[in-house]
Amino acid sequence: MLLAESEEKRVEREGFISECFPQPKTSNLSVQDLQELCKQLHKKIDVTDEARYDIAVKVGKNEKEIASLRQKIVELKGIKRPSLKRVKKSTDDVLGAYTDPSKLMKPDFKVNLKTVKKEDEKREEVTDWRKNVEAMSGMEGRKKLFDAGQ
Repeated sequence: MLLAESEEKRVEREGFISECFPQPKTSNLSVQDLQELCKQLHKKIDVTDEARYDIAVKVGKNEKEIASLRQKIVELKGIKRPSLKRVKKSTDDVLGAYTDPSKLMKPDFKVNLKTVKKEDEKREEVTDWRKNVEAMSGMEGRKKLFDAGQ
């Protein structure tokens, strides 16, 4: 059946082409007649090119219009919100939460917080500054600063 259909389509196509575009009779024609035939064929080509161009412009215009209409549809619909899931709770659970103060849910915000350990700052012992000045004076003090820097 498929072969028969394809054969029918081929025959139909060839019949349409031979009907619309007959074979030009070029035998026994003079140069003037051939030139006239060429001019006629060029005129037919120009007409078909103009029709093809017009159709292409119409198709492009229709495609732009379709795209703009689709954009308008999306804007009118807006953003879809996801459907909410139903939570199954019995009436006892719901009523019990309102009546029993121990079951009232109190948000505990401290649960999700990270715990930070405070590091004890290393404090130098506070000594008498006068003793420190006397120890750092002179060449001995500069040597101590140099050794401490390394």
